[in-house]
Amino acid sequence: MAMPDRLYLDSSAILRPVLEAGLSPDVEARLAEAELLVTSRLSLVETARAFLRVRRLDEKPEGLIADAERSVRSLWHRCEIWEVSRQVCELAETVAPATFLRSLDALHLATYSLARREIEGLELLTADRRLLDAAEAS
Repeated sequence: MAMPDRLYLDSSAILRPVLEAGLSPDVEARLAEAELLVTSRLSLVETARAFLRVRRLDEKPEGLIADAERSVRSLWHRCEIWEVSRQVCELAETVAPATFLRSLDALHLATYSLARREIEGLELLTADRRLLDAAEAS
């Protein structure tokens, strides 16, 4: 019998799909059935800033933005939030040295790596190919 999903979510896995066309049925099902959802405090900051940016660009209707914001906030309330600690920052300095990983993605990868040490079967759910590649390489 397969272990229920234990997922680490970064903001890219959630934000773009919610704002554009909604989460795919596969992702929605995984989130609904997940035993545990984990994210970094960084995801909350990234999504809050993204909603400010989307509003400022004025390219999407306010109703859509407000609905997406409620949906994302509700999802974050279901997550175990890992702080951007000194340990996370120190690991982010050296994680995946052979990859071209941006700083914020390095913080996500470091958080995911530390969480994976404590949470058996934790999987990364991201829409960021570079982050996924770096996680697979580490």
